[in-house]
Amino acid sequence: MRRIARREFLKAGVAAAWVSGIGGGGLAGGLISGVRGPAPKGLTSSRAAAFETSAALPLKKGLVFGMLPSSLSYTDRFKLARGVGFEVVQVPTTPDQHEAEEIKKAADAANIRIDSVMNMDHWKYPLSSSDAAVVAKSIEGMKTSLHNAKLWGSDAVLLVPAVVNAETSYRDAWTRSQKEIRKLLPMAAELKVVIAIEEVWNKFLLSPLEMENYIGEFRTPWIKAWFDVGNVVLYGYPQDWIRTLGKSLYKVHLKDFKRKEGGYAWVNLGDGDVDWAAVRRAFAEIGYSGSVIAELDGGEEAYLRDVSKRIDRLLIGVE
Repeated sequence: MRRIARREFLKAGVAAAWVSGIGGGGLAGGLISGVRGPAPKGLTSSRAAAFETSAALPLKKGLVFGMLPSSLSYTDRFKLARGVGFEVVQVPTTPDQHEAEEIKKAADAANIRIDSVMNMDHWKYPLSSSDAAVVAKSIEGMKTSLHNAKLWGSDAVLLVPAVVNAETSYRDAWTRSQKEIRKLLPMAAELKVVIAIEEVWNKFLLSPLEMENYIGEFRTPWIKAWFDVGNVVLYGYPQDWIRTLGKSLYKVHLKDFKRKEGGYAWVNLGDGDVDWAAVRRAFAEIGYSGSVIAELDGGEEAYLRDVSKRIDRLLIGVE
């Protein structure tokens, strides 16, 4: 059981005092027990925001499989992830059926869920390519990923939908990728696996409004957004993306990004420019309760335990 950190408990106590003054003691009790609820009427906007984010967020904490030591067996890697506090793991596309089944058994043995699949062919073989053979490779990679997800009990496959470059215009990237993704929708619906579109440094979907529009044009529940907190810091604000995407937001990657003289660096969570308090408030405002998956450098047990604690402290709101 997670216990509420002292600062969070104090916030909850203040919120409880407000509620007691207006006859809402039951809701205050929910806050103290870690259950978030809507702010009562009559509070200022700042107090309402504090009220709604005072309790621990109901997020499922995870990491990408590549962060775990490759020297360990599949079973021991999953057990390590579980042991240091992670609830879910994102695993890459695995074409070999025997290996995919071995991964499932290892995750089951460690009592950890494979939350999602990291599709692996979308960079080398983008759906936006003008080469039919390249697109065909990409489609086959996605089909493998969707079948992996079904086998593992995952509910999403991450997809980078397109790459804009000197050969592929922004408009072509948009129309070509949507055309190909629509071919995958019957399979996604049959397997009940969401295709989650991620924004990356691919010169495509450069604003939350564009991503919202791109996803909305499919008019299906099987296309959602995969949001990476660190990827947008160079040209936007993660909290703005979260609020704009709203209910389209299905999965989340966690990274941190540090601007510095002469360049930038990817850093550990809390060591960069991400405003984690603002990100946390935005998640609370849209009612996000899905997974948050660290996508950082790999390491041994002490490092992974530290990452787990950073997510607790910075984002979920517990120690």
